Amino acid sequence: MTKDKVLLLLKEAKTYLSGEAMSKEIGVSRAAIHTAVNKLRNDGYEIASVTRKGYLLQKSADQLSFGEIASYLPKSRAEKLVYFNQVDSTNTKLKTLATEGAKEQTTVVANVQTAGKGRLGRRFESPENTGVYLSYLLRPNCEVAKLPEITAWSAVAVARAIEKVANTKVDIKWVNDILMHGKKVCGILTEMAMEGETGHIQYVIVGIGVNVHATEFPEELKRKASSVEEECGSCIKRAQLVAAIIQEMDLLYQKWPEEKQEYLQAYGEKCVNLHKEVLVIRKNEEKKGKVTALTENFQLQVRYEDGTEEIVSSGEVSVRGLHGYI
Repeated sequence: MTKDKVLLLLKEAKTYLSGEAMSKEIGVSRAAIHTAVNKLRNDGYEIASVTRKGYLLQKSADQLSFGEIASYLPKSRAEKLVYFNQVDSTNTKLKTLATEGAKEQTTVVANVQTAGKGRLGRRFESPENTGVYLSYLLRPNCEVAKLPEITAWSAVAVARAIEKVANTKVDIKWVNDILMHGKKVCGILTEMAMEGETGHIQYVIVGIGVNVHATEFPEELKRKASSVEEECGSCIKRAQLVAAIIQEMDLLYQKWPEEKQEYLQAYGEKCVNLHKEVLVIRKNEEKKGKVTALTENFQLQVRYEDGTEEIVSSGEVSVRGLHGYI
């Protein structure tokens, strides 16, 4: 798209860039360059123009677009970036691309989701212009039993990305919620597909949703949900956060599964459930206990009030604090 290409050229330039130079670089008319510049201005970009000198980007806008995200990534990495202003679900869209042969590390990003997915079939609210909604494709060569660990690794990766961009500490609520000051700002949903006959893993998709600017939440979420910007008190550019998440996920995929101890240690340091009293919730049962340890497989070891102990896995239970969300 011409607008994205113009934006990338303006961001790369350290001085004025002529319309003629951009038209030659992109292969479109100068009129098309002028139109693209006006569209960028309408999006909130401040672009100066001087006769015989050209255009100069003076201030970027907090926009999600292919060009804006790609400006924070190496050119080779941007080739696996797919952007939509609106989709039903980035996970659903990436599933389609995966079955069509999309390469590993392909990342789908959207400005708004009309049917965002959460854990256990819940809906993930995804309003426009306020959040980061992305899905990341992996094609890991490992046993199916290892796959639940990818969610925990991803929680560490996303936490690191948020800390890098927001310059503040975040926590993880087992197994996949990212917290700031005790409130959820991000959720992660991992889905997979495998061949029925051979059990071969075809792909794994990690869906990530981050509340960046949101200030209003449904009544049932007001006490436990917040946004990165609300909690860190400074302006966060969503495109920069998207790029940081992609880079951390790339690093995760590069280290999987050999560098497990690094991610296990980081997860343990950030997990707010460790050594806390919790309510372990199953479909027909709720039991009070205390988390005594994080296992080598990112599971929780829980000692119940009757003295019995159990190792709980993320796919079978939910864990809540006795007196609130954590």
